[in-house]
Formats: sequence, C-alpha cells, structure tokens
Amino acid sequence: MTGRLENARRIVAKIGSGLVVDTVSGKLRSDWLDSMVKDVARCRNRGQDVVLVSSGAIALGRSALGLPPGPLKLETYQAAAAAGQSRLAHAYAEALEKHGIDAAQVLLTGDDTESRRRYLNASNTIGTLLLLGAVPVINENDTVTTEEIRFGDNDRLAARVAQMISADVLALLSDVDGLYTSDPAKGDGGELVREVAAITPEIEAMAGKARTDHGSGGMVTKISAARIANSAGCAVVLSKGSVQAPLEAVENGADCTWFLPTDTPRAARKNWIAGGLTTQGALVLDDGAVQALHKGKSLLPAGVAAVEGGFQRGDAVILKNPNGTEIGRGLCAYSLEDAQRILGHKSGEFEALLGYRGRDEMVHRDDLVLTEENQ
Repeated sequence: MTGRLENARRIVAKIGSGLVVDTVSGKLRSDWLDSMVKDVARCRNRGQDVVLVSSGAIALGRSALGLPPGPLKLETYQAAAAAGQSRLAHAYAEALEKHGIDAAQVLLTGDDTESRRRYLNASNTIGTLLLLGAVPVINENDTVTTEEIRFGDNDRLAARVAQMISADVLALLSDVDGLYTSDPAKGDGGELVREVAAITPEIEAMAGKARTDHGSGGMVTKISAARIANSAGCAVVLSKGSVQAPLEAVENGADCTWFLPTDTPRAARKNWIAGGLTTQGALVLDDGAVQALHKGKSLLPAGVAAVEGGFQRGDAVILKNPNGTEIGRGLCAYSLEDAQRILGHKSGEFEALLGYRGRDEMVHRDDLVLTEENQ
C-alpha cells in the first residue's frame, strides 16, 4: 500500500480519546498532540486537505469536573462533554496555530449525516473551511446525543465525514495497530491482516468487543466505519495512533490494516447519484445547457427552462433535454420554489429574486452524472 496515504487528495484522520488524553491522569497528552499536528502540517505542505475527527471531550471534562472513574449517568456524560469540548477545541487551536494553521470546531450528530439538508449544510461548511485553509476539527455533539455516547464512537462519524467530503483516505488512529485474525491479547497466535479487499463475514468475525473507560468504540465500530467509507470509494487504514507522528509512521511502513474500496470517491459518488437515490422532480434544460453538461460544466439556472415535481434543496432530480428525454441526474442546490424564481436568470440577479445570494450553480458538476447511453 506504499503511496496511498501520501498520494491522497483529501485525508480524514480519526483520533481516539486515549490518544489525546492520558487515561490515568485525565490530562491532555500535549507532546503527542504536537506530533500529530506536525503530521497535519506536513500533509498540508504537500497540498493535501486534512480533516480531524477527534474524541476526548468527555475524558477531559471528567478530569476538569473531578468526576470518578467508571460508568456515569447519561446527563453526567453530557455535562462532561460540555466541560471538555471547549478544552479540546482550545488545545487543537493552540497546537495548529504554532504552524500558522487555523482550526475550526465543527460539532455534528448522527442525524446531521442522515438528514439530506443538514448533510449538505455540513458538507458545504467543511468544504468551505478547507478552501479557506482551515483544518476542521470535528467531534460528536455529545451534549445533545444519547445513543452515540452509549453505543458508538467517532469511528462511524469519521466515516460519514469521509463520505460527505469525498475523502480518499480515512485514517483510524487507535490503540491497536490493525485487524488481527484473533485477539492478540489472548496470546493465541493471532496474525495481523494487512489488507482487506472485501468486508466478508469472516472479516467481521475477527472483530472484538473490547471497550475502555474513556473511549466507547471497539473493533466492531471500526469494521462498520470501514464499510461506510469503502462504499464511498474511500480507503481506510487502521493503525496504532499512540506513536509520534502516526500518519508519517504509516507512510514509513508501520504495521497497519488497509481496507480497500472497489471504486474511487468520484466514481462511487456518481454511481450513488445515478442509481442510489430516488428522484423528487426534474429540470428541463435548454440546448445550451445540454451542450455545457456534455463538456463537463455545471448546470446554471440560466440554462433551465422549466422545473417539475416537488423537490427540496439537496434532493435528486432528473435532468431533461428540451424534448423531455432524460440525459442525467443530479442533486439540486435549490428547492422547487426557489428554482422557479431563478430559472433563466444569471447569478447577479439571485439576491434580488430570492432575498439571499445562493449558489451560482443549480446543479454542480460534482453532483451530477449523465445517464444517456454512450455518455
């Protein structure tokens, strides 16, 4: 797998709670965090986007509030998350600032990755932060969630983030250096699985169920995360995160497990748009817009002659030529009502027509696929 991480365009790194916070003292592991941030700066210097999905708020909050070890009531976990999140965000901001990099805190819930409009808002926000040169630092919004605290971890959230921003690699930095055929802690000769081409029942059977006081994930959630990311064309590497500069360690050949997708992120997204979504309406295009799409351009409102159906912002729509024949499908950046107001108009007129600026594209080229034969 040499070159996969260093050649990625966009990397999401999931950082486990036990990496950021010392499990005995409950204090921030500042030396490790500095090494991780140096890793981030190194990747950015070679032109890569990096997004961090970091646990650790609850662990830091427990320490700050003087809470005892062991299980807590749900509301106490949420209080610890509230107390710890500000500390976690401040730590990342300080560490990144040393390298001239701005940090941007983003709190998400599982619902934010499932609701279409909230998914789009999150995706657009993260994408814009990357364009502006910031490093998004994402965590579960534990003060308003419940199931994630009890049953999950940020592994699956990181996979959803990788999916929504079309990342090439998801690095799951953990307390283990990969997937083993059986639990190595039991001393029964389990062997490291270095490459997983498909997540089969046999692979799933290798997952353990171990959990820790500070982190709620286990190998089961990592396999689940790998499945989600792989379906979006994103490769996943599971490696030991406690070493200094853990991403560089993977590049230098450290033990790890790679879960490999069958498609690229772009191809997986196109397939999802073409066949994985139910369309809620249609846009009828003029001849100029049809020609523009065939040249790889986005669909602008000026090229839309009519709209059909009852779609909302972010819904999948059919793209039709002037004869009413389907030529493609895409995700519309506007609701039916707003699309009706701006169809045939140029972007400079949007604010007067809508009351807000809006996007220039009705359907961005990254969010559409031509479905005509021979296209």
